Amino acid sequence: MSEYISKWQREAIAQRANGCCEYCLMPERFSLFTFHIDHVISLKHGGITHLDNLAYCCGICNSNKGTDLGTFLNNPETIIRFFNPRTDQWLDHFELIEGMIHHHTIIGEATIKIFKFNEVERILERKLLMEGGFIGSFK
Repeated sequence: MSEYISKWQREAIAQRANGCCEYCLMPERFSLFTFHIDHVISLKHGGITHLDNLAYCCGICNSNKGTDLGTFLNNPETIIRFFNPRTDQWLDHFELIEGMIHHHTIIGEATIKIFKFNEVERILERKLLMEGGFIGSFK
């Protein structure tokens, strides 16, 4: 169950994100669907409905993330947390080259894996937006 997020909160979150998904960087203006407000740490895990715990995200990232906080990679005994747009810098964990998002850290790797950043359709979409000059390369 989610908590009510006011119109002014939604607008502040969207403005802070420059109208882009804070996880995959997709601009909302090129999406067929409106973006979601994500609880970075879900209510289920003790997160709160406060600007410091809310992120602007596309439906694909929000759906793939769900209420998860992290995942396992190579070691089934160690959970790797996801990228947190409130405390992490995107370029510390990722880079965008020719439509593909590459990781610099295990946090980036875990996020790419679960959020499915590099599914073929998503890569092609980013590549087209880059070719059209709508998004740049992030290195």
